[in-house]
Amino acid sequence: MEPLKDIRVLAVTVYLAGPFASMNLARMGAEVIKVEIPGKGDPVRGNGPFAGPEGTNARPKTEFDISTRFLKRTQGVKSVTIDLKNPKGKQMFLDLAKECDIVLENLAPGSLRRIGLGYEEVAKVNPGIVYCSISGYGQTGPYKDKPAHDPQIQGMSGLMDINGEAGGPPTKVGFYIGDLVTPMFACYSLLAALREKDRTGKGQYLDVSMMDTLVSLMFMENLEEAIAEGQPLRTGNISRGGPTGLYQAKDGDLSLTVTSDDQWGRLSRALKAPELLADPRFADYGTRVINVETARKEIQRLIGEFTLEDALQRLEEHDVPCAPVRTAEQVMNDQHFWDRGSLLPMLNAAMGGPVEGVASGFPVKFSGGELPTVPGAPTLGMHNKEIFAKLLGLNDQDIKKLQEENVI
Repeated sequence: MEPLKDIRVLAVTVYLAGPFASMNLARMGAEVIKVEIPGKGDPVRGNGPFAGPEGTNARPKTEFDISTRFLKRTQGVKSVTIDLKNPKGKQMFLDLAKECDIVLENLAPGSLRRIGLGYEEVAKVNPGIVYCSISGYGQTGPYKDKPAHDPQIQGMSGLMDINGEAGGPPTKVGFYIGDLVTPMFACYSLLAALREKDRTGKGQYLDVSMMDTLVSLMFMENLEEAIAEGQPLRTGNISRGGPTGLYQAKDGDLSLTVTSDDQWGRLSRALKAPELLADPRFADYGTRVINVETARKEIQRLIGEFTLEDALQRLEEHDVPCAPVRTAEQVMNDQHFWDRGSLLPMLNAAMGGPVEGVASGFPVKFSGGELPTVPGAPTLGMHNKEIFAKLLGLNDQDIKKLQEENVI
């Protein structure tokens, strides 16, 4: 099943946010053409280690070696090289854009506009284009020109203020959450814009901001109430509003959710602790929130008497939401994720097969069929001949001349 088989994307994307959006569109069957700087490419291409025919090494061993980070982020995407600052390169980009449905970029705000390749210029040659810009702070506002990567966005958005141990320093999330969640909003907004184009025939411009994304998600929590009441926002591994959180058994940690009165009752029975139900301090959700520290201490005292296996068995038998806290290595080696396709072998398109490493799969199953198996990440300019011949009508001699002129 290839739901986006008839969609073509022209992408000027670097690092993570833009490439992740590109890759997800490619996973759905879209033809994604990544435009890179001749001789250099996406800066991530230079960040080792590198995987190729001679295994994974700190430095490239062959012309087919590709950065493992690039391999993870660019599955199924085609690479062409164009110097967009060269007048001929600029015209090539516009000619390619005529044949595309989407232009996607995540450069610093205004970068493409300043060289005549912004939305207005592209829309003149392709009025139906859906043009999407992903940036740290957005295309407008006082912060738009500030340099931004995910760590700065986590700080500026306030996410670090609510993450970490109580009384401890602000703490960032352990993966690039802004770089990865924002492209998801970009992708389904792109699909919405294409649906609108189906009805109206008109394209449009999408301004997608990493900071806006994180702020909108953070305030799905009732943070304003905690701020008004002077409550600490950083609560570590414990929920702000109740005894939900991390607890330690004799030989391991588990995560436990207890929000409703019904769950509290099941917890009491699972731990053979009728005193939890009899104690007026825990009579209902509201009183448990008021006495949350005491409730947590009681739960910890009881769970601490069991091994992790025994505690989980008791809780599961009484339908109390719980799970062991596992290491990343344990998850990586769990066959469940390989069977479902959320973890995949890492592929190098130049080799036509897997290399050492773990790639992320698409985490949604469609009843209509399997999504296409996309090829791995490409070497720099791997698809120049294919794309320039198919979309621009260039022959081998034309391409050779452009190479000699350093246009591609």
